[in-house]
Amino acid sequence: MKKIFKLILNIIPRPILIRLSYLVRPIIAFTLRGNNYTDPIDNKSFKKFLPYGYENQRENVLSPSTLSLERHRLLWLYLKNETSFFADTLKVLHFAPEQAFYKRFRKLKNIEYTTTDLNSPLADVKADICKLPFKDNSYDVIFCNHVLEHIPDDTKAMQELYRVLKPGGWGIFQIPQELERETTFEDNSITDKKERAKIFGQYDHVRIYGRDYFNKLRSIGFTVEEQDYTNVLSKEDVNKYRLAQGEIIPIVRK
Repeated sequence: MKKIFKLILNIIPRPILIRLSYLVRPIIAFTLRGNNYTDPIDNKSFKKFLPYGYENQRENVLSPSTLSLERHRLLWLYLKNETSFFADTLKVLHFAPEQAFYKRFRKLKNIEYTTTDLNSPLADVKADICKLPFKDNSYDVIFCNHVLEHIPDDTKAMQELYRVLKPGGWGIFQIPQELERETTFEDNSITDKKERAKIFGQYDHVRIYGRDYFNKLRSIGFTVEEQDYTNVLSKEDVNKYRLAQGEIIPIVRK
């Protein structure tokens, strides 16, 4: 199964994968139902989760029901337990909306919800993150998760995110990150997809972020909180929800 999932991820374009997933997800969820692990987003339980990864496959991480990964479930728990996101009246901008969140956020009565991306079929506004069509100081909350590692000029993207966030607003900008790496690695000369997957972990990534990611956000003007929310949860819950111990949630404020 690992080889099949890896092949699918690397061959089928992401927009098509999103559409196909709506068809096969209910079947897979039914066959894997059980009591070992729980997806906190929909509270459904399974005997195991699916593998995931473009290059190095991670076992037991992809929820069969919501298609959430470790980072999605961690973010959901943080939003639910530590913020008033589900209650406050908010204007929200969501880049490359994840399937695990899209319909749930869309149904919330307390938020004005806009999605944006260049290619996603879930995007309301097709836009380049480096040249956004939104006015200054427009949004109370911005979600931009696992996007910046795809963007060659991430400095310009961060500046645009800062520009459209309201003063007093906040955002969460998750990225794949090697916390043991002090400085971010990027090499624009690497253009071959197979080589990119081997070096960066995914064929469409252009860098590996290190711990200096947080300071780069600060240099743009954001205040940044490095939240290790797995340390707030019990070890039992970290395992039950299949979270990545020690993963940092970057919470930014303007």
